[in-house]
Amino acid sequence: PTATADMFYEAMARLEFLPNSPALMNAGTRLGQLAACFVLPIDDTLDGIFSSLRHAALIHQTGGGVGYDFSGLRPKGDSVASTGGGSSGPVSFMEVFDAAVDAVRQGGRRRGANMGVLDVHHPDVEAFIAAKRDPQRLRNFNLSVAVDEAFMASAAGAGSIALVNPRTRQTVGTRRADELLDLIAVSAWETGDPGLIFLDRINRDNPTPALGRITATNPCGEVPLLPYEACILGSINLAALSGRGRFDWERFEQLTTLGIRFLDNCVDASLFPLSQIAAAVHRTRKIGLGVMGFADALVDLVMAYDDDAAIRFADDLMGRMAAGATRASRELATTRGPYPDFAKSRDGVAGAPAVRNATRLAIAPTGSLSLIAGCSSGIEPLFAVAYERHVLDGHRLVEVNPRFQALATGAGAWSPDLRDHILETGRVRDVATLPAAVGRLFPTAHDIPAAQHLRVQAAFQAHVDNAVSKTINLPARATVSDVKDVYRRAFELGCKGITVYRQGARAGQVITPVRRSSVCPDCLTDLVFSEGVTLCRACGFSSTS
Repeated sequence: PTATADMFYEAMARLEFLPNSPALMNAGTRLGQLAACFVLPIDDTLDGIFSSLRHAALIHQTGGGVGYDFSGLRPKGDSVASTGGGSSGPVSFMEVFDAAVDAVRQGGRRRGANMGVLDVHHPDVEAFIAAKRDPQRLRNFNLSVAVDEAFMASAAGAGSIALVNPRTRQTVGTRRADELLDLIAVSAWETGDPGLIFLDRINRDNPTPALGRITATNPCGEVPLLPYEACILGSINLAALSGRGRFDWERFEQLTTLGIRFLDNCVDASLFPLSQIAAAVHRTRKIGLGVMGFADALVDLVMAYDDDAAIRFADDLMGRMAAGATRASRELATTRGPYPDFAKSRDGVAGAPAVRNATRLAIAPTGSLSLIAGCSSGIEPLFAVAYERHVLDGHRLVEVNPRFQALATGAGAWSPDLRDHILETGRVRDVATLPAAVGRLFPTAHDIPAAQHLRVQAAFQAHVDNAVSKTINLPARATVSDVKDVYRRAFELGCKGITVYRQGARAGQVITPVRRSSVCPDCLTDLVFSEGVTLCRACGFSSTS
């Protein structure tokens, strides 16, 4: 109806809600593909592997990202009956997929993202763990080791696990679980990869176990999916609802209802690149509504990210969102019908009220959406108070957090010395000339203890039926033991996956602190760098480099 379309338009025009990037790029175009997240199967045959490669190329071309579970591929050196030779193993085939991504630019706009998953019981797991210690390998992949509760228990008790050939189902060796966890932690300490996904935790929330066990996620980990399933995401901008020191709960609940309806409409409007995907998507109608601008909203509400108040707000927020999303999906089920496989679902078998969508919530990183909306990314803290963002094939964009600048100016603390400090470090909490009431609101990612990062992730995960994409930032001085502690705590808190990043672990970070030369010498406004020209958009100052 026209009235509903007007509400959709108003929410997007006011940057209160945005669907995922492929929907923004492809709606109204020939491609018409609106989903961001896909999972494809990898069968242990040459035809199966290269069929999935072709399918992945089609998805990447439309702007989607793909997750794969490579655990079904036979290990390196295992026999190949058709040739009499030995298999090259899953990591070598991942490199083929990685090279293909370099050749296919997503929709002419961005390169494809991939998630590679390997089960911890696979004989090639050690090669997989170490695969990205060479920075030139698998540059288009995130990696995750799939672990179960038995592995985590064995790691805690110095027990061993079986390594199983997926072709023969035979045990071909054993490995100390704690030693494998050490190897994972060392590689993550060095490179940020691999992460862990907790398969038992994921499958406890699998709404349709009759359709299969979930073993893979989308590239950022917030959507666990069965083979050929896809998910359309959208995010509510919390920063648009938190002005003047109060949160607009009424509008938040309206946007939750509106977002569920919008994303459900997208399931029908999207043109999927494969018939298998279209069939799987319409069978369960999975969607993922989430939030962005969490850190900005906390500043507006005078809460620090590393305070208990932030955890209470997250819990309240997502409790309301989960209830609202379920209510909205039930209402859609009464008018449009439940998803076709609802009768086979956990809820259907239990006699629960029907829903239109098998899953409804997911917390995405919102890297592109948050730039459009002008808010902080997903549920992450601020990376820095001032930073330089690398965009558009080498161009650079310099930004100072507008909330900080406004509060510092209002407190009479904005000065050349303060400017110099934040341009060098991106941090403000240790500045003596800044009122503590202002500084405490702006902890950066590396100021925040890992335990608090995990508490935030767990608070959101407690109410989310899909999963949560969040990075646990660690300072440069963090140890491998610290990484292992994060893994154990994430498992204990009920997280579905975990990614750590130690400051300085990987060259070419997407966001870096700025240099002093990145401000205008005339008016102190941020400078923009483009094609060799340095420009101040406030006063017109420019120079060439």
